Amino acid sequence: MIRVILADDHPVVRAGLAAVLDLEDDIDVLDQVATTDAAVALCATTPVDVVLMDLQFGDQVMGIDATRRLRSLPEPPQVIVLTTYDVETDVLAAVDAGAVGYLLKDADPAALAAGIRDAARGETVLAPSIAQRLVRRTLRPDTSLSARELEVLGLVAQGMSNQQIGEHLFLSQATVKSHLVHVFGKLGVDSRTAAVATARSAGLIR
Repeated sequence: MIRVILADDHPVVRAGLAAVLDLEDDIDVLDQVATTDAAVALCATTPVDVVLMDLQFGDQVMGIDATRRLRSLPEPPQVIVLTTYDVETDVLAAVDAGAVGYLLKDADPAALAAGIRDAARGETVLAPSIAQRLVRRTLRPDTSLSARELEVLGLVAQGMSNQQIGEHLFLSQATVKSHLVHVFGKLGVDSRTAAVATARSAGLIR
C-alpha cells in the first residue's frame, strides 16, 4: 500500500484529490493538511511514501521550501509537486529542491495515480508539457535561460531594482546586470519590460 499525504490550502482541492485516490486499491491517503509545516511535521513522525505538494499557499510560494525540508528528513518521502503553474522557474526550483515529480492539477485521475506509483518507486514523474519544456532546454542550451537567469528575471517581474535583486540573492549589482545582459540576448529584447513580457508569454516565469 502506498501511503500518501495531500498538502494543499484549498479544502475543495484536497477533498477532490482524496475522493479520486480513494478509488485506487493500492493508494492510501493517510491525511490531508492545509499548511507546509503540518506536512513536514506529519512526515517527521509518520512513515509516508509520497506527498502531493501544492506550490502556492495563500499568496506565498511555500511548496519549494517545504519540498526541501521534506527531502532532508531522516526517512524522506518522495514529493510530487501538484500545481496549476506551468512555468520553468517553478519546475527547476522544484527539481532542485528534490521533487521527484511535477504534475498539473488538470491531470487525468489515472495519470495522477500512475504518477504516484512511479514516484513511490523513485521514478521521475513529469506532466507532458513539462517534459517537453525540459527537453527543449536540453536541445537548445545556448538559448535557454539558466536557473539563475530565470530567478533574476522573476524578481525583475516583481518590480525589483538591480540593487534589490542583488541584496535578495546575495549578488553584486554587476553580476545582476551581467545576468540581465545574457537574458536580453537570449530572448532577443533590449529592455526589462520586454524581457518580462516575452518570458511570460513563453511560460518561463509567472
